[in-house]
Amino acid sequence: MGLIYLDSCLVIYLVEDHPIWGAAVARVLSQGGSVRFVLSPLAVMECLVGPVKNGDTELYREYLLFFEQNAAIDMPESVYLEAAELRGRFGLRTPDALHLACARHHRCEALWTNDGRLSRASGGLARNILQPTS
Repeated sequence: MGLIYLDSCLVIYLVEDHPIWGAAVARVLSQGGSVRFVLSPLAVMECLVGPVKNGDTELYREYLLFFEQNAAIDMPESVYLEAAELRGRFGLRTPDALHLACARHHRCEALWTNDGRLSRASGGLARNILQPTS
């Protein structure tokens, strides 16, 4: 069973039922088959900022439920060292470099995102799942 790392943007679209992307993310995740979806502490933190900022305890609980249904992975120091290299080499923002480095560290079969810059810097690991394929 392969691991698929979920970028926080996809989780936000799904849990908050984004009017354009929520259903699309749900559809793609449902087609995941026997893969395990994983989240890093960084993704969890990014997802929870909005509900905390807005005092939305119900949405906060919805996120916690989603997190409980998916595997948590850690971010050891080696992830941060690789993220520094990715930032320097590809000009990624710190969170994006950390997501990519974490997915690589845990030997995920893919990092699902909607960020084209991540897709280009990952050597094929990151996939923009919301971009139509031709």
